[in-house]
Amino acid sequence: MPVRHPHTRDAVWGYLAEVTEALGVGLESCTVDHDSPVSAYVALDERLPTHPERDVALLWDEIHGWAVAIETHSGEDLIVLRYLGGKTATPRPAQVARFLTAVREDDHSVGQLTPPDFGVLPASHE
Repeated sequence: MPVRHPHTRDAVWGYLAEVTEALGVGLESCTVDHDSPVSAYVALDERLPTHPERDVALLWDEIHGWAVAIETHSGEDLIVLRYLGGKTATPRPAQVARFLTAVREDDHSVGQLTPPDFGVLPASHE
């Protein structure tokens, strides 16, 4: 799937289906915004040990790739805890699952604190 347009709805939803399957969550947990940049939100039915009072979500967009975020109590923007990073905004689903596991375990060897910028470069499953 290319990082920049043309994004087809089918390509985005197909990629999300692969990722959510690897995560063991249903595709019904996802929303997609096809505005630029294309982005997705995956609600997770869990809390992190480091933030037990906050709901957790995975975020994806074509510029920064994947991130783990926690919900705020006020309904404002999510608080991003860590970005996956890497070489592409669309890594293999298994890599996204390993990233989420690392965040759950508070393992800082996976991911990064600063947002990567995949810009307009093409990307594919690594």
